[in-house]
Amino acid sequence: MAEIVLFHHAQGLTDGVRAFADELRAAGHVVHTPDMYDGQTFPLLEDGMTYLRDRGFDAVTAHGIAAAADLPAEVFYAGMSFGVMPAQQLVQSRPGARGALMLHAALLPSDLEGDWPAGLPLQVHTAEDDAWGDADVARQLTAEVPQAEVFLYPGDTHLFTDRSLPDHRPDTAALVLERALEFLGRG
Repeated sequence: MAEIVLFHHAQGLTDGVRAFADELRAAGHVVHTPDMYDGQTFPLLEDGMTYLRDRGFDAVTAHGIAAAADLPAEVFYAGMSFGVMPAQQLVQSRPGARGALMLHAALLPSDLEGDWPAGLPLQVHTAEDDAWGDADVARQLTAEVPQAEVFLYPGDTHLFTDRSLPDHRPDTAALVLERALEFLGRG
């Protein structure tokens, strides 16, 4: 059983993010879902992005990092799209991480302060043709994180694991969950 801190995407802590967390819990994992938006959710990605810009990306990310401060350090950090920012910042700045699971986005470790911890496992899932999903960055990750597993899925939908949104793709989401559970089971 792993302990996971899962950060939501730009539309907030939606029912679909909660459902994904519940699927991880059903497999025996402990999952924390910090709400960086204090209860607000947005039906459209553009609305969530406007909220992020208005509040400031750094401020929202800092809010997420602060929410994890009272949680154990020996966890897997996971993020969905925008949630990759606080997840990866914690991986690179807070000792003790057991691994990282990034969905719908990717960042190079060199884009943030600190280094990727040597040998720390990383798994990335994004759609091949998703304009928001950073597939090109995901492909580059193995140069900086040799142990990274990168899964690119056919299609152009962004938040395909969130069952509460129109982008949801049940078959692909099921495959992501299967691979994520196998990954978490190794830690």
